[in-house]
Amino acid sequence: MNNSVEYLSNKKHKVIFVMGCTATGKSKLSVDLATFFPSEIINSDKIQFYEGLDIITNKIAESDRRGVPHHLLGVIQDPDADFTAAEFCRLVEDSIAEIIGRGRIPIIVGGSNNYIEALVENPIADFRSRFDCCFVWTDVALPVLNRYISKRVDQMVEAGLVEEVREMYVPNADYSRGIRRAIGAPEMDSYFKSEKNDDSLLKSAIQEIKDNTCTLALRQRGKIHRLRDELGWRIHRIDATAVFEKSGEDTADVWMNTVLKPSLDIVGEFLNKEHKDYRIETMSKNGFTTNSGYGELKAK
Repeated sequence: MNNSVEYLSNKKHKVIFVMGCTATGKSKLSVDLATFFPSEIINSDKIQFYEGLDIITNKIAESDRRGVPHHLLGVIQDPDADFTAAEFCRLVEDSIAEIIGRGRIPIIVGGSNNYIEALVENPIADFRSRFDCCFVWTDVALPVLNRYISKRVDQMVEAGLVEEVREMYVPNADYSRGIRRAIGAPEMDSYFKSEKNDDSLLKSAIQEIKDNTCTLALRQRGKIHRLRDELGWRIHRIDATAVFEKSGEDTADVWMNTVLKPSLDIVGEFLNKEHKDYRIETMSKNGFTTNSGYGELKAK
């Protein structure tokens, strides 16, 4: 662990976690929170720690970060490297120390719940005794989320998913380690192996990506329930379903009323700070909501 965290033992600092299944708006919410509170964002999606495959790993684009510093995205250059929970904890703790050292609040966002559990529940590091934690969970009803996942995968294909994975394709690659574990890489293997690149194989691969992503979302949701129900984590559930049922201009208003405002209340109370409604109205009038993708949600 970095020596810079030693001073933290004298004061219990606050850390915010934004949790949720894949494609439920975690990245968007974390950036929104960081525009209201002096914060920096730490990635906790273990696949996004690897460099490359930005489309299938759905790394947040620079334009969507709105100037908010993001840590631990694409920091592992070896695509075959193992990335353990212990390494995750060390890197996240170092980033927390750096952010707090600048007088700012760490917001940890991602869907790798096993690694988040390893960080928070580590008896040796004793994270809980050193940090006050606020857990915010963006949840979406599974039937609605599954439909959105299907749409999002189609958008990823249009954005160049096939070409991106092809560039990293290696015959007989090991899909059980490194960045090639990412959903979207192993599913394309049969298609790339076919000399004719059969369209039916591509269609099958895309459907498999959709199915596996939906399965991942179900598994992630179950882990969050376990953290809350079995380990007793106080997790604040934000129901974002209505956002994903809307489209067009209405999406921005629904996001603000059903996701952003409740989250600001939760985090504001946790930080002992108040937010004002006019700040949200000003944000909307200045066009931040539209320019940052609320009109057509590109959720994380």
